[in-house]
Amino acid sequence: MKAKSETYAEVDKKGRLIIPDNIAADYGLQPGVRVSLRGLLHGVYVRQPVTFLKKVYIEPTTQCNLNCRMCIRNTWEEALGQMAETTFSSIGKSLRAFSPPPTIIFGGFGEPLSHPHIAEMVAAMKKLGCPVELITNATLLSRDLAERLIEAGLDVLWVSLDAATTAVYGDVRLGALLPQVLANVACFRDMLRPAPQAPLHIGIVFVAMRRTIADLPAVLQLGRKLGADRFLLTNVLPYSHELTSEVLYERALSERQTVRSALAPQLNFTPLDMNDETRAALAKIMSSTRVLDFMQSSGAETANVCPFIESGSIAVGWDGSVSPCLPLLHSHTAFLFERKRFSRRHVIGNITEHGLQELWNMPAYVSFRERVQTFDFSPCVYCGGCNLSLSNEEDCIGNVFPTCGGCLWAQGVIQCP
Repeated sequence: MKAKSETYAEVDKKGRLIIPDNIAADYGLQPGVRVSLRGLLHGVYVRQPVTFLKKVYIEPTTQCNLNCRMCIRNTWEEALGQMAETTFSSIGKSLRAFSPPPTIIFGGFGEPLSHPHIAEMVAAMKKLGCPVELITNATLLSRDLAERLIEAGLDVLWVSLDAATTAVYGDVRLGALLPQVLANVACFRDMLRPAPQAPLHIGIVFVAMRRTIADLPAVLQLGRKLGADRFLLTNVLPYSHELTSEVLYERALSERQTVRSALAPQLNFTPLDMNDETRAALAKIMSSTRVLDFMQSSGAETANVCPFIESGSIAVGWDGSVSPCLPLLHSHTAFLFERKRFSRRHVIGNITEHGLQELWNMPAYVSFRERVQTFDFSPCVYCGGCNLSLSNEEDCIGNVFPTCGGCLWAQGVIQCP
């Protein structure tokens, strides 16, 4: 097997760092842009500039054929709808202004395959040169639709699969039958093999809950059999009080809170087995030290880092509303342990009235992205000591709407493809 080659930058005679053209293009490092630097133990982390649009989430619909326990639609009061052709056309026209074309992810808070023109939407984005991904529960993935998605040029199909047993799956995704889902994905996999297009990838998304976590090893094994080459594990976000008993990150957040103090002694960790012999000692260490480079993980931190801003993302709702991220696309309530928190949607503008480039480059919106990248917000996830933490309106250090200190995505607890 060929070893992975290193990529180098050069320092010119004036002391300037010259980055290879291909890397500069991939990360939007164009002449004149301003980038944020973060010092690491043995290097510097160069962050992608906030001016670079790299990913667009498109919500084709908020309608769905299932009634999953963990879905946001169980608690909100918004009217359901699906994206009109004129709205989608406005997105396509706007994307022509961006080079390179951003990745498109069809998802949001509905089932994309329930939109009658989803295959045509994928094809339209591919004609613009965009890599295209789609998230689905796969219950509507018929042979005909699978064939049309493949012909359209879909790059990644993400399948939500939270269990490997019929009983557990049916208990979580109400209205779905696991054998049908597995058969649909297997058919999709088999249709890929003779397809002449570029390789299409299958990914699995697993939502970790107390009632599902025991199935995780079997889901990983099942996913490999279905042809998946990528897996995403995320926690459940309790949109109802009932779901608070399903969370698996209460201790993880409390331990992270104790190790964040700059006054705690530093410990540079080495790989160790996590078993009955080490678990007690490791837990005690984690509660009394500031661990550096735990298990030789990457230097980029997951706490206080917005995955949407860092990845250069934006979200377009079914009605054309444009928001900075998926969590701000719809107003909703959620629970952090026993605290009920209301998050008001933040709309920058509507794609039918303003082009995406105009919205993306609005000074106020650029300033907001810079503020989120700095992440100088109150630590509401870990504190919760005042009423300000119960919404995203303002925080105790003077930030005003929208505030992000209570966002679990920014703490790496919740993830999206």
